[in-house]
Amino acid sequence: MQPIAIVTGASSGIGAATAKALAAAGYAVVVTYQRDQQGAQQVLSDIRKSGGQAAAFALDVAQEAEVAELFSFTDRRYGPLSLLVNNAGITGGTARLDQLSSERLQQVFAVNVLGSFYCAAQAVRRMSTRHGGQGGSIINISSRAAQLGSGGEWIHYAATKGAIDTMTTGLANEVAREGIRVNGVAPGLIDTPLHALAGLPERVQHMAPHIPLGRAGLPEEVAQCVCWLASPAAAYITGAIVPVSGGR
Repeated sequence: MQPIAIVTGASSGIGAATAKALAAAGYAVVVTYQRDQQGAQQVLSDIRKSGGQAAAFALDVAQEAEVAELFSFTDRRYGPLSLLVNNAGITGGTARLDQLSSERLQQVFAVNVLGSFYCAAQAVRRMSTRHGGQGGSIINISSRAAQLGSGGEWIHYAATKGAIDTMTTGLANEVAREGIRVNGVAPGLIDTPLHALAGLPERVQHMAPHIPLGRAGLPEEVAQCVCWLASPAAAYITGAIVPVSGGR
């Protein structure tokens, strides 16, 4: 049977690269997006031109009912889920804590933390042998910000990724005997639209010389780590959080 993957937030950046890499590895991929329908359609076009299968689904991960419908759509369209990549996330922009509005704080936690929990819960209900599933893999996209703290930039974003790391470790232990592996990937400085969307279009150029490897990473490099963690080559790995950060 063809393996089935959901990649949230896959209209650009790491999510788009991951969706395309998984399709190249033989997965049928459901690509979710919130606003960037054009970007999602371009990802579908690229996958289909390469002979892969993909579908797009408009989703606000912070809305539990929409998440439930995403998984029902995937069941109907392709069948049993093999892999969830929890990638959808926002930075909430840059701000010191003493300048951060309650509205922005709640939004970034709703998308990054609650959204990942909602998606993971739906995946477990389908994959777990306890629920009659055949196992699978969940990969959470974290960030090196969780360890570095990102003081002066976005400690609210960093804190959400710390929560994702804790969820990854705990859920891995919770479902290990139920056929599900749960791992995380923690990108460092990656050249994606995220920085410009956060109001820091020059951030990559300014920070790249300070990375031990001397450059920013590429979305495709993160995607390859995701593909490896999802593959049989990583069958004995669960509860890991792999840095893809050029040494920082």
